[in-house]
Formats: sequence, structure tokens, C-alpha cells
Amino acid sequence: MKKAAIFLSLLVAFFGVNLMADAQTIGYLDFQKVESEYNYAKRAYKELDNKALELQQYIIDKDKQFKAIESPVQKKNFEEKTQAEFKLKEESLYKLKMQKEDEIYNNIMNASKVVASNKKIDIVLDYRVVFTGGVDITKDIIQYLNNQQK
Repeated sequence: MKKAAIFLSLLVAFFGVNLMADAQTIGYLDFQKVESEYNYAKRAYKELDNKALELQQYIIDKDKQFKAIESPVQKKNFEEKTQAEFKLKEESLYKLKMQKEDEIYNNIMNASKVVASNKKIDIVLDYRVVFTGGVDITKDIIQYLNNQQK
């Protein structure tokens, strides 16, 4: 009986040590804060805003030109041509927006992997899913990203 108790306590100790060894370190980040303080993202979003403003100015300019046309046939032709041009410009802006957003997301994802690895963190979550515990690596990710020349 004494041997069984010793064996059982050794078994519990063995599994307890293994469970502790398998425990994973959890880190978290505030993605929105990283994105808003990431210099490349700021420049990219400013570029997108400028392109959107250019598109709005294009519409204003074309509207002025349209009002100056007197012939109904010319108005119709001008309207069709302008709609086609606008659609191309709008699609171009949408593609640029998607490309920039993907690039920013991937840069943040890669930075979080590097920072987590450097800090020996196994899992990185968004701060909104962590109620307590974990290591906040938001500032470290921002610093890493801004030190990269992108």
C-alpha cells in the first residue's frame, strides 16, 4: 500500500511538471492602437484619403463641365464617358485600398510573430478577448514596426 501511495504521488508530480512545461505564455495586443500608431499605416491611409478626395474633385469638375454642355446628345455622350472613367478610377482606388490594408495587416501579423518569439510568447490574442493575465506587447509591436523602414 505504501508503494502504491509513493507511486501515485510520483505519478501526480510527473504529470504536474509536464502540465506546467506545456503551459503556454499568452500575449495580447491592441490591434487598432498598433494600426493607428504604425507610421507606414498612417502614410498609407493618408494616401488613400488623398485619392478619395481626388475622386470627389473629379466628380465636381465633371459636373461643372456637364452643366456647360448645351446639346442633349453631347450631354449623353459626356455622361457615358464620365461614368466609365469614374468606374475605372473607383475600382483602382478600391484595389489600392485592399492592397494597402492587406499589406498593413500582414506587416502587423509578422511583427507580432517576431516580437512574440523574442519575448518567448506562444500565443498572441487581441486584447478584447483577454479578461485577465497575459503580456501586453502592443508597444513592442509598434516600436518594431516603426523601426522597420517600410
